[in-house]
Amino acid sequence: MSLLLAASASAAAFLVPHATHPLALAGRSRRAADAVSTIAVFGASGRTGSEVVLQALERGEEVSCLVRDRIRLTAPRDHAEMDLRKGSMHNFSPYMNDKMVRTEGSVLNRADVDDVFDGNNITGVVVALGGKTREVGPTLLFDGTTHIIAACKAHGVKRICVVSTVGAGDSMDQAPWTFKLLMKTMMQKIMDDKNAQEGLFLDGPGADLEFCIVRPGGLKQGAPTGIVNVIDGEAGAINRADLAAFCLDAVLDPDFAHLQQAVCISSDMGSGFKSLMSDKTMSRMGSELARPLEDANPFGF
Repeated sequence: MSLLLAASASAAAFLVPHATHPLALAGRSRRAADAVSTIAVFGASGRTGSEVVLQALERGEEVSCLVRDRIRLTAPRDHAEMDLRKGSMHNFSPYMNDKMVRTEGSVLNRADVDDVFDGNNITGVVVALGGKTREVGPTLLFDGTTHIIAACKAHGVKRICVVSTVGAGDSMDQAPWTFKLLMKTMMQKIMDDKNAQEGLFLDGPGADLEFCIVRPGGLKQGAPTGIVNVIDGEAGAINRADLAAFCLDAVLDPDFAHLQQAVCISSDMGSGFKSLMSDKTMSRMGSELARPLEDANPFGF
């Protein structure tokens, strides 16, 4: 496994940039200065979802999230973070922030999903569900997202961003060969669930929502670089922090360019764009300590 992942990291270095997406200034460049959104985040305790939570709070937005266990909801990177209530640096815990509402439950329970929306004036949704199939079951993504779509419609929420993976849907040719091998073998059940989840939007009940399906390349830890490429060619690596920023723009920017689309994204330090929000974010967050290679997950869970 380590050899396969190491090879995939090498393959990820070759990008074919297609288009760049300029991340908005803290997600608010096209909105009134006093406008505050409430973002619903599903999968908030995961490594991508926790980035979405932290960056939404960094942008001054409010967050309502569903987690199986509140204890697992922790800051995604390093130990010195900004306490948004006190304006001082200390050990940051997102669940202690007064701009955040936490619901403990399961995305497989429609009532729990509705609780995330009830009374919170949700304006956008980020879905970053994941987990090991043996722990969460083979249809978590499809079943959970089905409930989320139904809740969006019941509560009048149109904007939603869903984290998928390169190789899903019609993007198989954009995956490095090592990813393709994994997807056809040990990751087959996960990919089946990913494809079913995407189908809910591409030709299912979520098709009339303002959705964006995001298919990142190999995911890495680290502070946001502010560089994201929307590509047609083989997908390279991207920091989860940059993926999270893209997802937030997808639900906050009224003129977001990739609605009703499934797009592959990756980072390339030699091209793309520099996000105006990255300096602000990086000044508050350090890089995460390196994880062992065998703990890396190229699929975003």
